[in-house]
Amino acid sequence: MKKIIFSLLFIICLFKADLFAQIDGEVVKPYKADFLLQNARVVTVTQGILEDTDLLIKDGKIAAIGQNLAPQNYTLVDCSGKSVYPGFIDSGTSLGLVEVNSLPETQDFMELGKLTPQMQALTAVNPNAVAIPVTRVSGVTTVLTQPRGGYFPGTAALIQLNGYTPDQMDAGFRAVIMNFPSAAKSGDYDSRSEETIQKEAQKKRDEIDEIWKKAANYLSIKEKGGQLNYYPEMEQLSKVLKKELPLFIEVNAAKDIIAALEWVKEKNLEVVLTGVAEGWKVAEKLAASKIPVITGPVLTLPTRASDKYDVAYTNAAALHKAGVKLALRTQDTENVRNLPFHAGFAAAYGLGVEATLKSITINAAEIFKVDDRLGSLEVGKNATLFIADGDPFEPKTQVEQVFINGYRIPMTNRHIRLYQEFLDREMKPAE
Repeated sequence: MKKIIFSLLFIICLFKADLFAQIDGEVVKPYKADFLLQNARVVTVTQGILEDTDLLIKDGKIAAIGQNLAPQNYTLVDCSGKSVYPGFIDSGTSLGLVEVNSLPETQDFMELGKLTPQMQALTAVNPNAVAIPVTRVSGVTTVLTQPRGGYFPGTAALIQLNGYTPDQMDAGFRAVIMNFPSAAKSGDYDSRSEETIQKEAQKKRDEIDEIWKKAANYLSIKEKGGQLNYYPEMEQLSKVLKKELPLFIEVNAAKDIIAALEWVKEKNLEVVLTGVAEGWKVAEKLAASKIPVITGPVLTLPTRASDKYDVAYTNAAALHKAGVKLALRTQDTENVRNLPFHAGFAAAYGLGVEATLKSITINAAEIFKVDDRLGSLEVGKNATLFIADGDPFEPKTQVEQVFINGYRIPMTNRHIRLYQEFLDREMKPAE
C-alpha cells in the first residue's frame, strides 16, 4: 500500500513541474548545447556540497565548476534556490526489456533453458519503451537492465536513458547473471519438506558445478590452442573465468548467502552479490568477504512472516554499518521511477542521507567501473545530472530538468501528457 501511495504522490508532483512538452503539435526532442547552470547548490557526492556555484556543461561533459563563471555564449539555466545532483543509478531492473508486465507479448527478458549466459540484454532493449521517459524525469538516468530465468539467464547491460538505438544507450558495462540455487522455502505456500528442499538445492548446485567444470575445460583447451566447436555458452562463461566479465550472483536467504560465499571462495572470480534480502542476518560475514552487494527492492514485504515489518527497509543500513560496499536497486520494470523513494526509505530507516545518496550514485558507478564518467559531479565526467527544488528522496520535490551526456531531456512522458489532456475536460464550442 505504501508503495502505491508514494507512486501516486510522485506522479502528482511531476505533473506540477516546469515541463518541456509538445508545443502547438511540435515534438520537443533531447538536444545538446553548451549550458551554464548558475547559482546552484551543487551536490558533488565526492567533494561535498558547493553553495551558490555554477556548473558548465560543454561537449557533453562537465567542463567547469565554480563561482561566477563567465557566461560567454552558453545557454543559461538559472538554478537559484535549486540543487544539482548527479543522475541516479538503479543497479537492477528489467527496464527496456518489458513493456507491460501482464502481457507476455511485450516481454523479452527470458530465454528457454537454464544455461544462456551468452544472451545479451542490450540487444533486446527497446529504446522507445514508454517507461523510459517516465523513469528519467524522476532523476534516474542510468540503469542496469538484466535478464531473468535459469541458472545463467544472460548478460546484463548498463544503459543510459537517452538514445534511439541500444548502442546509443550503452553505458559500457556488462555482467553475467547467475541465480544461486536456494535451499529455503519459496513462500508460505511451499509445502515441501526440509529434506526435499535440501536435496533439490544440492542437485541444482551439483548441476552448476558441472557447468563450471565444462567452462574451465573449455577455457583450458582454448588457451592451449585446441580446436573447439561453436559453444557460445562456454565461450561467455570462460570470460567470467578470465575475469573479463564479472559474475552477478542473485541470492537472498541467509543460509543461501553463506553457501554462495563458500562457493565463491573456491573460485577465483570477480563477483557481486545481488538481492541479499536477508543480508542483515549475515552482515558481518558479507563484510569480511569484501564482496560488493546490490540490494533491493527496499519497498517490499519481509521475506518471512516471522520477521519484523521493517527488515526490508533496514537491510541496507545493517549492511552498510557492517562495512559492506553497497548499491541499491528497485528490481522493477514499470516503476523504476520510484528509485528515489526506495532510497528515501533506506535513508530514513538507518542508512542516512549521505550513504544512501552514494549507494545510487558513486558506489554504483564504482561497482560498474564507470566512476570515471558517472556517479558524481566532477570536472571531466559526463554531464549526466538533474536539477531539483529540494531533497530528491522526498515525494514533494520536483525534478525540474534532466541532462544525460549533455543532452537536455524533455521533461514530459505519457503520464504527464495524459494528465494535461484530461486536466480540463470542458468541451469548448466551435468558433
